[in-house]
Amino acid sequence: MALIMDLAMIFAGVNAVLLGGLTYLYGRMFRKSRAVYTAGLMIFAFALFLQNAMTFFAYFTMASLFAEGILPFLLAIAVLEFTSVVVVFRITLI
Repeated sequence: MALIMDLAMIFAGVNAVLLGGLTYLYGRMFRKSRAVYTAGLMIFAFALFLQNAMTFFAYFTMASLFAEGILPFLLAIAVLEFTSVVVVFRITLI
């Protein structure tokens, strides 16, 4: 089961990196356009970045405290979020 926790940590870390990139991109767009919608996207991406950074930290420091039965759900959540963030990142770059 340690593999599942390691995978959940990896996905949470990659999510944080991607969301940091989205925050940066939206920040650049906001500086050019001053659009309120872009500011909202930037704030939302930053909030998700913080959530994933804290999740990664919690998984890393408290992995032994999580019950084995919940690990597949933690991994599923991380993978679903990763998929969603990749789609939003791709749409942003188009």
